Amino acid sequence: MITAERYHDFSCGHRVHAHEGKCRGMHGHNYRITFVVQGDTAELDALGRVVDFSVIKDRLCNWLEEHWDHRFLLWERDPFAATMAMLFAAEPATDDMSHLAHSLIQVPFNPTAENMAAYLLDVIGPAQLANTGVKLIRVRVEETRKCSAIAEHLPG
Repeated sequence: MITAERYHDFSCGHRVHAHEGKCRGMHGHNYRITFVVQGDTAELDALGRVVDFSVIKDRLCNWLEEHWDHRFLLWERDPFAATMAMLFAAEPATDDMSHLAHSLIQVPFNPTAENMAAYLLDVIGPAQLANTGVKLIRVRVEETRKCSAIAEHLPG
């Protein structure tokens, strides 16, 4: 099996709801996300590639830039998410408030590195790579150089 791999760095904040330590507070990371793709067939293209690396950049790295970079991820069931939404709704519309509301992203999972990896692998990857001839088989989410989580679809 031959795969293609590309990583992307971005900055993002989050809070891990009900965490027993420091991560229950609002904080952020300079994340590194590594995407590994495999061709739908065992064959390489006419140039000898799984896919051009620019496809991974355009479809997956740019998705991160548009949706998570310099944003704050909160689980949609985190009580803080509802509080923040109420605060933004109660404030008069200003450019600053509009920007802040745009920066808060409610996600359908508690934003641990593990859940982020699984979401990228199972939800974002298939949607973003549709009709490209490749599928996302592995995602590594590094919160720090020492701490990361991997979600992958094992062959077989």
